[in-house]
Amino acid sequence: MAAAAPDAPLKRTPLFETHVAAGAKIVPFAGYEMPVQYPLGVLKEHLWTREKAGLFDVAHMGLCNLRGPDHATTARALEALVPADIAGLEPGQQRYTQLLAADGGILDDLMVTRPVDQSASGTLLLVVNAACKDADYAHLRSHLPAGVTLSVADDLALVALQGPAASRVLAGHIPGADRMDFMTGRFARFGRYDVHVSRSGYTGEDGYEIAFQNRDVVDAWRALSADPGVQPIGLGARDSLRLEAGLCLYGHELDETTSPIEAGLKWSIQKRRREEGGFPGAARIQRELKQGPRRLRVGIKPEGRAPAREGTEIQSMFGAPVGVVTSGGFGPSVNGPIAMGYVDASIARPGVNVQLVVRGKPLPAQIVPLPFVPHRYARNK
Repeated sequence: MAAAAPDAPLKRTPLFETHVAAGAKIVPFAGYEMPVQYPLGVLKEHLWTREKAGLFDVAHMGLCNLRGPDHATTARALEALVPADIAGLEPGQQRYTQLLAADGGILDDLMVTRPVDQSASGTLLLVVNAACKDADYAHLRSHLPAGVTLSVADDLALVALQGPAASRVLAGHIPGADRMDFMTGRFARFGRYDVHVSRSGYTGEDGYEIAFQNRDVVDAWRALSADPGVQPIGLGARDSLRLEAGLCLYGHELDETTSPIEAGLKWSIQKRRREEGGFPGAARIQRELKQGPRRLRVGIKPEGRAPAREGTEIQSMFGAPVGVVTSGGFGPSVNGPIAMGYVDASIARPGVNVQLVVRGKPLPAQIVPLPFVPHRYARNK
């Protein structure tokens, strides 16, 4: 993960003091002081989210708005930088995509929402990664055409509520939230607060991301935490949850050397964009769609109990290097070690046996399907 400059002071989200008061262990992350775990502990926080509802501070993420005279104009401006179909977004629909470099490498991944509110018909709401947000804003501004502007929403703090109880809990504060479909968003009232809520998240579970005004988020956090089904969850469990869900993390599975096709994100490039191109690196991506990439992201299940961490070499059963682990650790729901990484496309299929070089010793493992734990996103339509 990209880090802040060594001499840059760490930032704090509006919820920092709330985390400290709750006994959280605070660590540096993406230029912020963030809770890595609470007294409950990473393993129990992970399982709580899978069984009930976990509450996450994600206010370090970057929120911004693109604004143009109408949706078509703003969508064309963003489509010049990302491979997703933005023009085809319906009001209230959200889409995952990537900011691409000229050669098709990934500068960052992001979420894009077209607001329902007709007064914002030329607006797109973007959520980008914390470690990349300043570079993203500069990149966007330098490439936007006349008439389309970017405004950073530093006055907003994003909170995620994830898990099977999330819809019940949030519906108690935002009536109708339980009837929202996956990857949709809308403006709403949370008690007396104006918010934007989307049904999405980073755990593989049903859940929501809610943008509050900075001044309101502490009260909202307390209101959500008051439910007995809700526990605060730190970065440790957030990472193990997303790993079990087979979700990419920028700086690990995604970087400027990696294309969306190599990363297994073909699904995020809609048919029109695959055929028409018109985005950075389109020639490379269209070639990889037709001929296949040289490497692919895969799931890996080590045998035994030893985890394989980022940077672990992946070998064939004959000892030849075939790839590298990008994320790895213990999967509490799987009750064993799991990993993701890139391997030569020729062996990137479930059932292939490989070796992981852990502490200088080759250990047996197998390529397996992703995700490790089935997704449980809401499908109400």
